[in-house]
Amino acid sequence: MILRRFFDEKLAQASYMVACEHSKLALIVDPNRNVAQYIEAAAKDNFRIISVTETHIHADFASGSRELALRTAAQLYLSDAGDATWKYAFAKESRAELITDGSHFLVGDVRIDAVHTPGHTPEHMTFLVTDTAAASEPMGALTGDFIFVGDVGRPDLLERAAGFEGTMEAGARQLFASLRSFRTYPDYLQIWPGHGAGSACGKALGAMPQSTLGYEKLFNWALAETSEDSFIETVLAGQPEPPAYFAIMKALNRDGPPTSAPAIPDEVESADIVAAIESGASVVDTRSTAEYALKHAYGTINIPRNKSFLNWAGSLLRYDEDTWFIGPSGETARRDLAAELSLIGFERTRGVFSADQLDDLTRRGVDMRTTAQASVDDVKAQRFDHVLDVRGRSEFAEGHLPGAINIPLGELPGRLSEVPQGEVAIHCQGGGRSAIATSVLERAGRADVANMGGGFAEWERSGNPVESPQ
Repeated sequence: MILRRFFDEKLAQASYMVACEHSKLALIVDPNRNVAQYIEAAAKDNFRIISVTETHIHADFASGSRELALRTAAQLYLSDAGDATWKYAFAKESRAELITDGSHFLVGDVRIDAVHTPGHTPEHMTFLVTDTAAASEPMGALTGDFIFVGDVGRPDLLERAAGFEGTMEAGARQLFASLRSFRTYPDYLQIWPGHGAGSACGKALGAMPQSTLGYEKLFNWALAETSEDSFIETVLAGQPEPPAYFAIMKALNRDGPPTSAPAIPDEVESADIVAAIESGASVVDTRSTAEYALKHAYGTINIPRNKSFLNWAGSLLRYDEDTWFIGPSGETARRDLAAELSLIGFERTRGVFSADQLDDLTRRGVDMRTTAQASVDDVKAQRFDHVLDVRGRSEFAEGHLPGAINIPLGELPGRLSEVPQGEVAIHCQGGGRSAIATSVLERAGRADVANMGGGFAEWERSGNPVESPQ
């Protein structure tokens, strides 16, 4: 048996290829929209992809299962264990084989057993993997968003992200029961999770790529907890705010993710981007926060093209309107941008304007600005009327600047009216989120906002007072 792990750092997401070395047949589990990587990896080792599956209906990325199965003529396996609300609507037209608890299928000499492990989602499956050529018991488990290294999948997303009220406590109870049942498997069972550190699908995911069930029993708080009530209280407390696009992804992946590659956006001229800015269209500058702060077009927002790009693009962009981008140009760069955004199901890229031509916008009369900066000393000296903290609620609850207002960055576009009038210093933990927030407020017409470089971390390091929970 061969196991290959594919990890996307922007999504903190893992997908897997399980292959039989004898028959040269392969299975792909939890593929994202970059389906070419799986096809190329299989071809490199002379494997043929005959099966595609996923552990559950994902919320944090657009699934590539449907497209990959179509492109490789593979059998698609989908869970049929959820309630009526969370059934795969495209299963029949994709000729998917529906699986429930106890279902199994073969990939050459490799046996895949489905175990229903609800809690994170009602339909969630864990796949036990047995190399029948050498063993009669499973070697490991592809746990998806059920068990992570050091944590478990959050059971609150259906309620907090998708709006299904009253589901998170029921999900927590299901998750507790699933964990107690799964503890009965041997300690040597390897755990291959669907996410790593940085994912919003849990609150304390470890960075290690895999673990064992025995290790997790000892050091994963959720597997060690024996009280259902204590488990429910702990698993629901302090979860990060789910990005706004999670609700869109849940519906997309349930109803039918795309089956073709995203279109490459056009490279646009100065006149086009000027017209877009003047019309009030959504224009995103993807340069670094430092470059944007030094010089940018008024009316744009800054979402740097770094590891957090997809998280904030999915949180701040509207999926029902076109968006223009400023950044690296050239066909390869534009193709890469479209492919990256397709990972979160965003395919409304109207065009890309080369950041190398920003001087031409100045010549065309575009209002070019710099981002106002505030130091920790400025804020300490109360040179601002208000302090806006754009970290998450749990971060704010653990400690914050005295008198600060908390509006998480992902919620800011919908809560602009709550930002008080007067000069406002904006901060986060280190300065990244607050730089984005400053651009959002500036685009909304606020000329009295400044980014506090260094953020809360610098405030603490300087020995300044912090308000903590009572």
